Amino acid sequence: MAASLTRISYSSAFTFSASKTAVFSSSLFASSIKVPTFSSLTVKPLCSTFAPHAAHAISFTTHATSTPASVLDTSTKTFHGLCYVVGDNIDTDQIIPAEYLTLVPSNPAEYEKLGSYALIGLPSSYATRFIEPNETKTKYSIVIGGANFGCGSSREHAPVALGAAGAKAVVAESYARIFFRNSVATGEVYPLESEARICEECKTGDVVTIELGESRLTNHSTGKEYKLKSIGDAGPVIEAGGIFAYARKTGMIPSLSN
Repeated sequence: MAASLTRISYSSAFTFSASKTAVFSSSLFASSIKVPTFSSLTVKPLCSTFAPHAAHAISFTTHATSTPASVLDTSTKTFHGLCYVVGDNIDTDQIIPAEYLTLVPSNPAEYEKLGSYALIGLPSSYATRFIEPNETKTKYSIVIGGANFGCGSSREHAPVALGAAGAKAVVAESYARIFFRNSVATGEVYPLESEARICEECKTGDVVTIELGESRLTNHSTGKEYKLKSIGDAGPVIEAGGIFAYARKTGMIPSLSN
């Protein structure tokens, strides 16, 4: 890029009288300013087209170990057992108090110990405990709750503790979103929603059956049936054992054996 300097000269002088009227003086002074001027510039692209090197090309393939979606079908899935009934706004501190969050679920011994503390934070008004003293597993495989189940702080330990204790599903009027998502991500329990307020019509110790395909809960102790909302696409993820297990089984990511 070429540039040349052009000299521009001008002269001016003026003074102000007492009447604030500008009067040009007879004396002139000159100033010179050097202003650069540029010749035209032509820019040429390095190349007309761009193509990535063949060695850097990206392709996506499923792995040979992928599991057909039909294998993860939950339409015939059922749960049968005793239910444990709680009320509204059961928060994660009640499900698993913060003092037990140091337990590491990936360690089998600590996973079992974590389950032994499930729902230990419930107030003393719950005369029947979810897990009997000196036990690590519960006899209640289904938890029935009210509105806003799993509210409070975000902790994956909450659904993990329920699953480690032996619970298979939670049926609630509504959930805190983070608990619902953590349940799906970990694959520990099925978070099912009821269309009616079942927690007021069932009591702890009732024998119940959940049929996922029919989206139905039957209380055999009272003879009543209740409609549940469909678990939808979350069902196969939970059935696989969580989001990462689902991704491996369906070929989205390599299996651990590869």
